Amino acid sequence: MRLRMARDRISGIVLFLVALLVVWESRGLPLGTLQHPGPGFVPILLAAGLGIAGLVVLVQGGKSPSIRSIRWPEWKHASVVLSACVFMPLALETLGYRLTVALLLAFLLGVIERRGIALTAAIALGAAWGTYWLFNDILLVLLPQGVLGF
Repeated sequence: MRLRMARDRISGIVLFLVALLVVWESRGLPLGTLQHPGPGFVPILLAAGLGIAGLVVLVQGGKSPSIRSIRWPEWKHASVVLSACVFMPLALETLGYRLTVALLLAFLLGVIERRGIALTAAIALGAAWGTYWLFNDILLVLLPQGVLGF
């Protein structure tokens, strides 16, 4: 019996493969116990949930339209957003966390979403410095400073 490749079935397969990738990448982290979970506990737990959800979507997804019926008029918009997301890990070490996040958010809000300059600046700067404060100062997660010290 051949399964019809519906949109939901493709999505279920992708979700399941992402879950397998997370489990594979987490294989070197100690699991710990329920009382004292290790660093690999939560990623594997989340991957298990994602994998189960992917299998459910795969099995139940036969009623969605065929993958061949997809028309994607927003492919240019999506490729620009994806390119912006690729920029972040590439620039993070050089520019630093705050400057990279501020630039990325300013681009996404100002250029892609066409929000006003004041709103874009307030959200970009507030989110960049606010999340830096939360992670670096409160949670003590060291974030890259970059060559400019940001």
